[in-house]
Amino acid sequence: MAADLDRAHHFYGELFGWGFRPTRQGHGRYTIAYTEGGVPTVGIGASSPSAGVNLPVTWTTYFAADSADEVASRVQERGGTVAVGPLEFGSGRVAWAADPDGANFGIWEGDLTSAWWGERRPGAPVWLELRTRDAFEAALFYGQAFGWDTQGRERCDVRFEHDRVVLHIDGKAVAGLRGGAIEAAPDPNVRPRWRVYFCVKDVDEVAERAAELGGGVISLPTDTPYGRIATLRDPEGGIFSVAAVRKGPADGDPDGRS
Repeated sequence: MAADLDRAHHFYGELFGWGFRPTRQGHGRYTIAYTEGGVPTVGIGASSPSAGVNLPVTWTTYFAADSADEVASRVQERGGTVAVGPLEFGSGRVAWAADPDGANFGIWEGDLTSAWWGERRPGAPVWLELRTRDAFEAALFYGQAFGWDTQGRERCDVRFEHDRVVLHIDGKAVAGLRGGAIEAAPDPNVRPRWRVYFCVKDVDEVAERAAELGGGVISLPTDTPYGRIATLRDPEGGIFSVAAVRKGPADGDPDGRS
């Protein structure tokens, strides 16, 4: 969600090379971003106070659900909160919620037009990561809310790998849950939150370009056991991370390993 959609288009279009197409999804202005080759990758919408979805400028992780109402009920039953919805949103239904530690996420019931997981394409999301107080408690919450534990290991598999809990879907590592976040921390990077990583060819170049475009660098480019990464912000304060594209057997993990 962006306060100024045109400004967001300029920043991310220049940074990642995205193209944009308007869609009827949701209330107010909403666009789908496409990577090179016309592959849909993310959605960017303008906050719409009149529609009751005046969200802060932020990237939100959405989880698919067969029934947004059922998942919203399970979220509340397990100590989470549902801030908005479920409500009709374009061709589907959506709700915005938070887990028991306060990390925000979305629930989506409807068509899934993006199939970018595992496609290590520059500009495409490659990894989701939750920083939370207790990774194992969080895995139980999300697993029960979204049925990770009822869909069978051939569909969803949760393992402990490389100091984090890792979610595999259809054999691809798509998200990690890491402990150590502090709910009351003044620094938003330390508080529980979901973060999206986008694939790039050169992390240093992208970080420098983000600053030139009016954004900023929160965490300088760093070599880690999971590859070279950096945490950035857009001109309106939206936080995201970038990870270098690396060849290998990777199925979503920024380090090129599963």
